[in-house]
Amino acid sequence: MKRPEDAPGAFQAAWNAHDMAAFGALFNDDATFVNRFGHYVQGGDAIVALHAPIHATIYRDSTLDNTLIDVAHIADGVAVIHFWSRLAAGAAHPAGPHAVDTLILAVMTRQNEGWRIRALENVTLANPRTGEPTLRSSRVT
Repeated sequence: MKRPEDAPGAFQAAWNAHDMAAFGALFNDDATFVNRFGHYVQGGDAIVALHAPIHATIYRDSTLDNTLIDVAHIADGVAVIHFWSRLAAGAAHPAGPHAVDTLILAVMTRQNEGWRIRALENVTLANPRTGEPTLRSSRVT
C-alpha cells in the first residue's frame, strides 16, 4: 500500500480473492486485530490463522465492498483510517446468503516506501435498542 487510503481496497482485494498470504501482508508482524465478534489476536501469523479457516469454509464464497470514510495523519508515518465494509456472505454460510455492515478503524504505519496496518478493529452495525445487526441505509458516508 503506497498510501493509507489504499488500505480499504487492498483489504477488499485480498478478502475477495480469499488470498491469506496477501491478507497477511497488509499487517505489521506485531499487528493486532479485533474481529466483529470481539476476538482479539496479535501478530501477523495469528491474524492469518484467525481468518484462514473461515475463508476455507463459511466465507469461502463471501465478498467485501469497502468504502473509505476518512484518513487522519496523526504523526509522521502514522495515520488512522476509518472505512465502511459490507460483507456479502454466500451460500456456504450456515445462515445462507446475507449482508453485514461493519465500521473498521485501522492504525497505519509507514514501513519503508509503503504502509501497513498496525492495529485494526471491526465493529458490526447494530440497532442500539435491540442489538440486531443493521445495514446502513445509504452507501454514502
